[in-house]
Amino acid sequence: MDDIRKDKDYTLYRPILETDKSFYLIITILLAVIAWAGYMYIRQLQAGLGVTGLNRSISWGFYIINFVFFIGISHAGTLISAILRLSQAEWRRPITRMAEVITAIVLLIGAVHPILDLGRPDRILNVFLYGRLQSPLLWDVTAISMYFTASTVYLYVPLIPDIALLRDRTTKFKWLYNFCSWGYQGTEHHKKVLERAMNILMVIVIPVAVSVHTVISFIFSMTIQPGWHSTIFGPYFVVGAIFSGTATLLVMMIAFRKMYHFENYLKEIHFQYLSLLLMIFSIFWAYFTFSEFITGIYGNEPMEMNIIRYKFFGDYAPFFWAMVLLNFVIPVIVLSFKKLKTITGIFWVSCGVIIGMWLERLIIVVPSLSNPRLPYEVIPYIPSLTEWALFLGGISVFCLGFLLFSKLFPLISIWELEEGRTEGLQEAKARLDSYLPDVIMAKGSGND
Repeated sequence: MDDIRKDKDYTLYRPILETDKSFYLIITILLAVIAWAGYMYIRQLQAGLGVTGLNRSISWGFYIINFVFFIGISHAGTLISAILRLSQAEWRRPITRMAEVITAIVLLIGAVHPILDLGRPDRILNVFLYGRLQSPLLWDVTAISMYFTASTVYLYVPLIPDIALLRDRTTKFKWLYNFCSWGYQGTEHHKKVLERAMNILMVIVIPVAVSVHTVISFIFSMTIQPGWHSTIFGPYFVVGAIFSGTATLLVMMIAFRKMYHFENYLKEIHFQYLSLLLMIFSIFWAYFTFSEFITGIYGNEPMEMNIIRYKFFGDYAPFFWAMVLLNFVIPVIVLSFKKLKTITGIFWVSCGVIIGMWLERLIIVVPSLSNPRLPYEVIPYIPSLTEWALFLGGISVFCLGFLLFSKLFPLISIWELEEGRTEGLQEAKARLDSYLPDVIMAKGSGND
């Protein structure tokens, strides 16, 4: 291993070059949970969906809830990173890569969940072989495939200069860095090609990201099921996705800031800016939620009102009001006061938002199915151990993927920090000069 301890950004190399016992302990625990989830899924394949809590009335449960939840979190990386890069916000530089990693890993986990929901997973091929253009399910598969491809490329392209740095400065994983760097040498031509590719990806990835959760909302809103048939579901889902994604990004930033001692890179100002974004989306989320329910209540359609009462005062009332508390009341109170808006306060608010947004998905899916139009006997939905195991397995895969990425590549973009140090002041001055009025000296002032 080469000694690069004198490098001013050695802290960013340390997770790759140094490993302590706690890392292996965490990896072992995560692998154990994933193995348990794998065993429970094999058991489900052998015994069928009867091992889950799903029934004739409630055919969508944890798997579809988690599908919508994980896909929503994936919006953190692409949208936040692309928009900040597009707007040339200088404070973005230490946070964009973490956001992009979240997108790539979580999107893959979310895309697997509809397969888990199938008693015959081989029938997923029917979507590709016999899919109909009129079906939102085909739109969903197409949108997620495009989004995963775009977000993975968008993660990889800005990573190339850092891979080249690791190739030239270390001997660890040399074969991997040689292969993945694509011969990048940091010449002016290479930099121009890289910048052009990133600009193209930024323009492409934003509408693709918005389309994904919009199309997912169509799976619900294009049915005539009470509680789902709503024109507002598209923007409602997109706002909720960015909301939960921002909260997840904040949690991961704070956790890895503590774990890898990134305090000099992930500074308080980054958390202040992102927490402001979190509060804004909390207010947006409350607005859409209020609009969704007030129109249903005003219309007073019997089946719609049954579901609303079931959410407000029925079996799911504790989950509904906990959702409101975690997604709106607590974030607005904590993030509105400077004394409360500490890094610790932001961490706990973000954790609450993640839980609250998972509850929102639960509130959308299960209560509507619990009130069918036909006179079925409704059996309460109680998630089984199998469903909990696969949920925890998905979370463990996410944590494992993030940890393994941190052992192979820098979680904070080294080349972007260096670029910011050398060019940031000149670029900032040029931007200021471009829109501030020129100074015109008055005649006779003695300076003409």
